Amino acid sequence: MTQTIDALPQGFVDQLLPLLGKEAAAFFDSYRQPALRGIRFRDARRPLDGADIGEPIPYAKNAYYLMADSLAGSLPLHDAGAYYIQEPSAMVPAAVLAPEPGDRVLDLCAAPGGKSTQLALGNDLALLVANEPIPSRAKILSGNIERMGIPNAVVTCAYPDQLSQRWPRFFDKILVDAPCSGEGMFRRHPESRAEWTPDTPKRCHERQLEILRAAARMLRPGGRLVYSTCTFNAVENEGTITAFLREHPHFHLLPIVLAGLPKAPEGMLRLWPHRFPGEGHFCALLEKTDSLPDEEASPACMVVNAPDKNAAAAFQAFAQEIGCDCLPNAQNGDRLSWVPNCLPPLNGIKVLRSGLHMGELRGKLLIPDHALALACPMKKTFPLDAAQTAAYLHGDTLPWPEQERGYCVLSYQGYALGFGKASDGQLKNHYPKGLRRP
Repeated sequence: MTQTIDALPQGFVDQLLPLLGKEAAAFFDSYRQPALRGIRFRDARRPLDGADIGEPIPYAKNAYYLMADSLAGSLPLHDAGAYYIQEPSAMVPAAVLAPEPGDRVLDLCAAPGGKSTQLALGNDLALLVANEPIPSRAKILSGNIERMGIPNAVVTCAYPDQLSQRWPRFFDKILVDAPCSGEGMFRRHPESRAEWTPDTPKRCHERQLEILRAAARMLRPGGRLVYSTCTFNAVENEGTITAFLREHPHFHLLPIVLAGLPKAPEGMLRLWPHRFPGEGHFCALLEKTDSLPDEEASPACMVVNAPDKNAAAAFQAFAQEIGCDCLPNAQNGDRLSWVPNCLPPLNGIKVLRSGLHMGELRGKLLIPDHALALACPMKKTFPLDAAQTAAYLHGDTLPWPEQERGYCVLSYQGYALGFGKASDGQLKNHYPKGLRRP
């Protein structure tokens, strides 16, 4: 145990010992064990070899432990959005929030997108807003929303207080997976230990409170909020929740009960790696009972421009050719999209993705967007074998039957990869250049 403790920041060890008590030896011994991996499938299908997949993760839908040596992240099925690779404890907050059909949900600190995709898939939400204030991370978030074929999401890049000024009382459920000191990831990412200092928890606590204050304003009365961190210390966990509740008496904690997890009747759940098959995590579940007198009314949903006559005709021609039942309901310049009917006001906010991007008009022709292929089933879909798939993802032109013409969707093992356009015995590759494999 001594060598393990010596490899960790001393201040981190000192703050943990009182929390762990007699369990300290078991906790530090867990650092000798490998970090666990997890995988969530888009639906009930399990397209990976059974040797890669472990036992089901009981609290998350279509989720399993993933073998440490699995190469799932490098397979074409990953590009096709058949699954999302995610650390098991990171699946807990979305499961605790438990969105219901028709909910408006906000993931306030969403990158890289694991929790957002978990919230959206299979839950029939009216709207998911996935926000990330750091532009480079927001771009990754938007890419994962697209890869997983999620049509009803808006991806924004803004700080929480900016959003709270525009969207008071707009959401039914909010997830705040707060920036934290990351102590729970010290086993999985040993390099992060060097960034920790004894002052880190207090600095994080102050920022976490600011984020929670903004989230509180955006939650409707009767709505629920989950606060989560991947850290151990009480300052950022129980301390942040206690300080928030002191300022917000119109919120209260709710019990947490999930299959395969310890019950948390007081509404705050700690996951320790020596007790739980995953990394360190903390979750609190809160409900808003009322609004404060100074809270503004919820804004009206945004009105979008419907496609004009020419745009609608161009898309209809494409849809008939390829067998697409999805139709756009919004137009922005030459771009067509399908958007949820309850968009919050987006003026003045940086938006990376608003609903499902469907295509762009060029004259009277429609150029379909890559996101459309991943989100909407189409009748004119052709399966590729492994060699063809590798060539397609590389960006190569493929030989194609002479009789085939026009756009089609290419798939691998039942999952759409993207568009191609056939003519003269060749398939022109429309897989986005920024996603192509070397």
